Amino acid sequence: MKGKFYFDKLTSIKERAQTDTPPFFKKLRLIGLVAVTIGTTILMSPIAVPVALTTIAGYVILGGSVLTAVSQVTINEE
Repeated sequence: MKGKFYFDKLTSIKERAQTDTPPFFKKLRLIGLVAVTIGTTILMSPIAVPVALTTIAGYVILGGSVLTAVSQVTINEE
């Protein structure tokens, strides 16, 4: 019984990710993707960057990833 409930949760997340996202969350998803791109660009730069900047870039990647994931599974219930 418990396994079926777990499976239903995974199915629900899959369905939520495949449904249409509201326009506001599409913009937030794009902002998250841009943040991840900027953070990755800073971390992978061929020049030496200060430690503080690499730490901030790591946090920007983390925040952008979370923002993108949450925005993707948000649905419009109308």
